Amino acid sequence: MTVLQALARQHERLVRVGEAPSYGFSREPISYALVISLEGSVVDVAPLLDTSGRTPHPTPYDVPQRAKRTSGVASNFLWDKTAYVLGVKGDPDTKQRAPAPREHAAFRKLHADLLAETDDAALQALHRFLDQWTADSYAFLPNADGMLDQNIVFRLDGELSFIHKRPEAREIWIRHLSGQQGPEGLCLVTGSTGSLARVHARIKGVWGAKGQGADIVSFNKRAFESFGKEQGANAPISAQAAFAYATTLNALLATDSRRRIQIGDATTVFWAEATGGEDAANAAEELFAMLAEPPTATEEEATIADKLSAIGSGRPFADAVAGVDEQTRFHVLGLSPNAGRLSIRYWHTDTLGAIARRIVEHWRDMHIEPLPWRTPPAASRVLIETAPLDKNPKRRADRIPPIFGGTLMRAILTGSPYPRSLLATVIMRMRQDRDINGLHAINGLRAAICKACLARDYRLGLTTEDVPVSLNPNETNVAYRLGRLFAVYEKVQSAALGNVNATIKDRYFGAASATPASIFPLLERTSGHHLATLRKNEKAGLAHWFEREIDDILAGVDTALPRSLRLEEQGRFAIGYHHQRASRRRGSADETTDTHTDEGE
Repeated sequence: MTVLQALARQHERLVRVGEAPSYGFSREPISYALVISLEGSVVDVAPLLDTSGRTPHPTPYDVPQRAKRTSGVASNFLWDKTAYVLGVKGDPDTKQRAPAPREHAAFRKLHADLLAETDDAALQALHRFLDQWTADSYAFLPNADGMLDQNIVFRLDGELSFIHKRPEAREIWIRHLSGQQGPEGLCLVTGSTGSLARVHARIKGVWGAKGQGADIVSFNKRAFESFGKEQGANAPISAQAAFAYATTLNALLATDSRRRIQIGDATTVFWAEATGGEDAANAAEELFAMLAEPPTATEEEATIADKLSAIGSGRPFADAVAGVDEQTRFHVLGLSPNAGRLSIRYWHTDTLGAIARRIVEHWRDMHIEPLPWRTPPAASRVLIETAPLDKNPKRRADRIPPIFGGTLMRAILTGSPYPRSLLATVIMRMRQDRDINGLHAINGLRAAICKACLARDYRLGLTTEDVPVSLNPNETNVAYRLGRLFAVYEKVQSAALGNVNATIKDRYFGAASATPASIFPLLERTSGHHLATLRKNEKAGLAHWFEREIDDILAGVDTALPRSLRLEEQGRFAIGYHHQRASRRRGSADETTDTHTDEGE
């Protein structure tokens, strides 16, 4: 199933539960209703503002679909701003009321054309209102100042429903839309023949895209067209299918949507097919949201841990997560901005059970001891570790390298290897960053990312060497042991000199992890001086412990120090460093070294 087909099918569900408008309509913020009499005179101006919050704001209503105003003037049907409906707008310079004759003329013409032959009493009243209205009368309306430049609908005096909801109004609008579409053709989404959409509605809510929205399907230059076809005819999609997919996507991307998350530069939406009923679909979406972005509230941590353990244990899914059908069809779509268009970063369709188990596999690959988190990190939290520090200093989401969100999510959802660029970038950040204001260059999460990349390659049979989850003194990998050795040298320096402006980690970690043979002899000589300082300061026992630890680590290195380490081996070096750095001293009652889990970073 294609992206547009799945979105069009989801539209039926959203309309059924009242979360999206039906074909030909859109959900727009409305502030006032103009109440008119049968004779067309204004009776009242009724405010429709939502006053539940601190500041009143417009209330969303389903109205005839908004006109696409790329440039120039285009009127909406039975609703619009005061410039179109009443011929008055706010002057941006003087902040005073100003006439809007062009906009009001467009509104009058559209309604004169569409309402010329109607027999509906309310629509006839609206027609009379437009015939007799003048912009000079605006000053005498109630709420004239507050209503300026706000969206307005119409209501007939004595009725509660709006005029645009009357059956005759809907029929007139749908007939008008059909006449506005392109020629008949075979729709690529539905497979049926119908009027093809010439242009498609814009998609709003994608992080980083233009405020007025961006297009997924568009042909705005001759270079994009072929075989003499213009605009939408190059990708024939019926008007109803184009409306359905765009409306669904805008609903999923809404600010208050519970079906969207941000992963790097990819704004991600997800939804379940409601074949098993609305409750089952909602339960599936709630489970995915919890797995994709685990909540950090303390009271929910145990619940999350229980569900993770149950899903990964191989037990029947119904026993692991009550009320959720693992065969529920589930869709995940990632979008990123690309000038005036949107790029699809990833699109994945599978059963909920398969997706949930792959997310659990991702967390197993990430697992490292000691755990640098209370609940497993969301993909967005993983990606933030690839961002360089800014001047504040902190790591910001907008500094995450582009496309990482898509490549990481594809690896998680499909179970494929993590992108090599992820491992390379994390290692680069560990080498270049410095410990500032509690942010550690080599922290538990970055070590976990290295471990995940290596562990998944081993699990998929791409390599023959596994990677330790926790400190393993018996691990013979040279890079891992050198990482441990570097951590011990750092502890020796700290014990001998206390806090210094630049530790050996600040100066030598990058070079030591890439070219060990050129750095470790220097570190060994420096460590000898530090051990001598410890003995002079009556810390001979501590010096003896460090010497024994160094000897134990070097005893497992049977070859000469390597001149260079490959990218994967640099990852093992970082893991070994983290394991040794985070462990407490073994074999001594004087446990003076600290853990280094970086929890909460």
